[in-house]
Amino acid sequence: MNDVVKRTGVIGLGAMGAQMARHMAVKGFEVAGFDVDIDAMRRAVGHGVKTCLSAAQVGEHAEIVVVMVANDQQIEEVIAQSGLLDQLTAGSVVCIASSCAPETCRRMAEIAAAKGIGVVDCPVVLGQEAANNGAVTSYVGGEAQWVARAEPVLAAFSANVLHLGPVGSGQIAKTINNMLLWACMAANFEALTLAKQLGADIPRLIAALGHGSGANWSLSRWGKSTGKWSEKDMDVALELAQDAKVPMPLGGLVDQLMKQINQERMKALLS
Repeated sequence: MNDVVKRTGVIGLGAMGAQMARHMAVKGFEVAGFDVDIDAMRRAVGHGVKTCLSAAQVGEHAEIVVVMVANDQQIEEVIAQSGLLDQLTAGSVVCIASSCAPETCRRMAEIAAAKGIGVVDCPVVLGQEAANNGAVTSYVGGEAQWVARAEPVLAAFSANVLHLGPVGSGQIAKTINNMLLWACMAANFEALTLAKQLGADIPRLIAALGHGSGANWSLSRWGKSTGKWSEKDMDVALELAQDAKVPMPLGGLVDQLMKQINQERMKALLS
């Protein structure tokens, strides 16, 4: 096994995946990429990515492959059904950066292990702006040997790479992070709606609250962050809670509240 990894790949070259690939290329990695969207592939070429005709072909060119697709089904298709594992050499690592169920990651790790290939989950937080700047936090789960091998690649687009335990641990951390994010966003929206009705200067109030005990990340980025992924995130959280038989009355309420809140309504508070 070559200890110095240079050959990498990214499967899923959308808004987040393309930025990951760009930072990897800037940091000196050879990056092969694939996306079902031809336009995304064309844009990736401008970032220094060698485009491939399939997910499996990425495996011919890479030792560390980052998967950034939309959902669990696509993750399974890429890792277990595309032929990717047949093309990767033993000692390679597949990094699941997509948000998904922890069990999906564990199942993919078991399948890959039969071929001597590692799987780590490494979902990212802090949003698109952080991805653009190469400053996301990657929550990582997996065996120490695979995490160590993948870490230099993950560090190319991350300000922090945090190993939290066995495979699936990163997804658990991402879910808990997002539960807190959406709870804060729902609370911020309700509080700021009242403040505006009472005649407060919302931008000044937000700046002032940043110095108080009610400060939170969502509030500091009010008008920039959106509720785009809240429904998916809360569905994952509530399903995990159901399986674990853990009551989450606040989580259920946040899920319903976020369904009522959209980007336009949040931005209207600043107008």
